[in-house]
Amino acid sequence: MSDVIRLHALQFYARHGADPEERVLGQRFEVDLALHLDLRAAGRGDDLERTANYREAYRLVAEVMATPSLLIEAVAERCATAILRALPVDAVTVTVRKPSVPLGGVVGYAEVEITRTRADLV
Repeated sequence: MSDVIRLHALQFYARHGADPEERVLGQRFEVDLALHLDLRAAGRGDDLERTANYREAYRLVAEVMATPSLLIEAVAERCATAILRALPVDAVTVTVRKPSVPLGGVVGYAEVEITRTRADLV
């Protein structure tokens, strides 16, 4: 069993994309996080030290978002790795959403979702 802390629609202005213009001009991105861990001790003891600090999760994602990438897949992977290394979570699900996709037609958004566990850090 795993409990979950979710952060929805974290918004960043960043420079990710396969097109050179995307990396120069930048655009808005959204990130969702699901931090999987046992929250019983934190809940019973009302103890911040026994949970994953989501302010720190936000800071880690902001740091990753500040470094341009070609692929949102790479962005998601770097976010997951940073969170697993820094926070006491068993697994993390990262969704990176790109609302403005230059495909030549109308698209609501493109998104990538990955789930990584501690075992994936090897």
